Amino acid sequence: MSLFWIVIRQLAEIQAMATSKKVITRADWEKKLNDVKVRKEDMNKLVMNFLVTEGYVEAAEKFRLESGTEHIDLATITDRMAVKKAVQSGNVEDAIEKVNDLNPEQGFLEELERTVALLAFEDVSNCPVGELLDISQRLKTASEVNAAILTSQSHEKDPKLPSLLKMLIWVQTQLDEKASYPRINDLSTAVLEDPAV
Repeated sequence: MSLFWIVIRQLAEIQAMATSKKVITRADWEKKLNDVKVRKEDMNKLVMNFLVTEGYVEAAEKFRLESGTEHIDLATITDRMAVKKAVQSGNVEDAIEKVNDLNPEQGFLEELERTVALLAFEDVSNCPVGELLDISQRLKTASEVNAAILTSQSHEKDPKLPSLLKMLIWVQTQLDEKASYPRINDLSTAVLEDPAV
């Protein structure tokens, strides 16, 4: 065989090695996962962050008692959810009253007051702010008000758990290009599925 073909064959082997994906077995993957330590305190804080941010008062209280996480003023969650519910149902005067009781920032108070202006119009199609009556707009406004109240109370405005799940999906997508490995395809079960080899 000529030197030319030997070099070509070696180059082809090198290229195949460079483009082939590394295969990680389930046993190796689980060993690597077992080596990663996540503190229970951190897990508890993540769960509590989700419950508080999303407004699950009873669940947050039960979880706090069972997990021993630090005390949270549950009344603020209840008040915040009452404002959110009032905005979602279109009861804007009640929402403004509740927001005033909480004494948060002026920014979203103005948005709520703009929405109250709808009450003066019988024909919403001719109303300059009629788009605020739309249910999707009320839901959006309710979420923004909720986030603003959370921020004014020195809480995170978004739960951290969904961000971690998005990061997991992104990392798996990046790793898919380089390796075959047991991956999580269904986030609700978090079951590792064997790599397709």
